[in-house]
Amino acid sequence: MNAGRSFRQSLFAMIGISSVVMMVAIDQTVVGTALPTIVAELKGFQYYAWVATAYLLTSVITVPVFGRLGDWFGRKHFVVAAIVLFTGASALCGLVGSMFELVAFRALQGIGGGMLVGTAFASIPDLFPDPVRRLRWQVLFSSAFGLANAIGPSLGGLLTQHYGWRFVFLVNLPVGLVGLYFTVRHLPHIRHQQAGRFSLDWIGAVLIAATLGSLQLLVESMASEGLSRKNLMLAAVMLISGALLVRQERRAAQPIVPPALVRNRAVATLWVLSILMGMAMFSLLFYVPLLLQGGMEMLPDAAGFFVTPLVFCIAVGTVTNTQIVTRLNNPNLLLYVGFSMLACACGGVALVNSMHDKAMLIASMFAGGVGVGFIMPNLTVFAQQVAGKLQLGIATALIQSARMVGGMIGMAIVGTIVHVKYVRGIVDLLGAQANAPWAAAVLNPQLLVSQAQTVRFLQTTAGAGIAGGKVVTAARLLLIGAVNDAEMAVTGLMLIALVCVWLLPLIRLSTHQDVALPAPE
Repeated sequence: MNAGRSFRQSLFAMIGISSVVMMVAIDQTVVGTALPTIVAELKGFQYYAWVATAYLLTSVITVPVFGRLGDWFGRKHFVVAAIVLFTGASALCGLVGSMFELVAFRALQGIGGGMLVGTAFASIPDLFPDPVRRLRWQVLFSSAFGLANAIGPSLGGLLTQHYGWRFVFLVNLPVGLVGLYFTVRHLPHIRHQQAGRFSLDWIGAVLIAATLGSLQLLVESMASEGLSRKNLMLAAVMLISGALLVRQERRAAQPIVPPALVRNRAVATLWVLSILMGMAMFSLLFYVPLLLQGGMEMLPDAAGFFVTPLVFCIAVGTVTNTQIVTRLNNPNLLLYVGFSMLACACGGVALVNSMHDKAMLIASMFAGGVGVGFIMPNLTVFAQQVAGKLQLGIATALIQSARMVGGMIGMAIVGTIVHVKYVRGIVDLLGAQANAPWAAAVLNPQLLVSQAQTVRFLQTTAGAGIAGGKVVTAARLLLIGAVNDAEMAVTGLMLIALVCVWLLPLIRLSTHQDVALPAPE
């Protein structure tokens, strides 16, 4: 901690940062629980994954940009601007009239979220350069994160069921105001002086957007369109943009993504691990509620109750990790434990077929939360340890961006598997009747999460002499099976993550405050 900063000043600064992260965490968890109901009311299941991925896509673009800007100009002003933008976009999300509008304002909200993640997380090593001391102070940070995650799913279900899903977004407003107060009053403006004149790599930012945007669109449409002309064009845009991005970052005077960081074996491995963790975490946050509400007829507040152990145990795992990691000669061991628990969590969800499997579902949520708690803080601190003081912001931003990229890709992959498996199952179930007018409704899983739509479907099929109740029951089983298959695929990715941990060089947490970047390996 800075010698000129008292304990009280540091405490209030951490409360400000923790409030900001609490706002982002609440938003991620409440939306996942409310999403099936939102889709049912606004009638746009084709946008189900995009409510999450639009936020993630704009976030992942802005995180490295503002992480780089924060390294040069300090982070406080960016944190304040991000809070204002995020809370304003949250209000707009609560006032939308269509799924398209919701996706658009979620993208705007993602810009604010990306600014927050790119600057707020990197403010902690500014306050506490010693990584050992930093991990101890992160107990407060982790507690706020855990509190937000713990109340998020249940709060999302409660607000959705009793007050309407719009309050899921409006709940960000009071949290944002608290975070704004503490940040403006108590977060110091720390700027690491760097030589030379700063010039933002706008070309690199545009190429990042083009690469990730085309990747997202390609994954989304491959399931329904295959190797169509549009998808081939998207693949070409992704590859060309990616190649140009690599070339641009090698030539730029101040690249958004410094090549020395990317070429370093430790940083590159940590980045891949963050992607894989994001895939698992977001697949559980957004598709377990669909499994419970659409497949098992659970009300939103009850679904939130079952997801709560996942997010609550992230804080439990993080606090436990803080007590252990500084005492280990090989801190990498905790990454093995974390990814093993995530594999068990996703595999457990893949085996949940009915409400008779409540114990397995709860155990899976506990394992997933503790696993993320063992992984997430270590990836960040390890990257900061390798990068050194002058590149803290961009190193932190890369890890946070990678988690969002993983969430974005994971949501697209899981969404594609669920959609394909479900639709194919319905077509096989109905056979020649799949083209009947009433069949179109059941081809869309939003029928299963809306009681009003289910009632209308039963009335329509009764008029046509069809046993609609049996069709709905079979559709629920197909949706459960589709989510099971998707989570089993994610389980396989967690096994790959364990191999990546084995490839990670040993990273020791020294107390030196300015660690030089190792030579690329």
